[in-house]
Amino acid sequence: MADGPLHGTIIWNELNTPDPEAARAFYATMFGWSFSAFPMADGEYWIIRHGDKDLGGIFPLTAPEFRDIPAHWLTYFAVDDVDAQVAAAVEAGGAVAKAPFDVPGVGRIAVVQDATGAYMAWMTPRM
Repeated sequence: MADGPLHGTIIWNELNTPDPEAARAFYATMFGWSFSAFPMADGEYWIIRHGDKDLGGIFPLTAPEFRDIPAHWLTYFAVDDVDAQVAAAVEAGGAVAKAPFDVPGVGRIAVVQDATGAYMAWMTPRM
């Protein structure tokens, strides 16, 4: 990732919520954020914008597999190689919450837990 973000840096923040519409209304009022829709196979992802800057996203927790997951913010860290990093995390006492997967035009992503149980996402960007 010589031209990409530095390994280990925060590159994205994402609000995961079962009610994206209420979240958009709240943050538009609180911070003046605007949002642009990004189509997904089963709905819309919302890019959070402040002025001309993309700050993060809103992921809808509306699919049945997300039924018991409460709304939360998820931080994404850049990693040089998601697959190798996930294997190293498990060896260091972490756990895999969602195995590495590709998002076309975005990158390869995994959701992991550190040795204390804290969740985070790792991404090798391919934008």
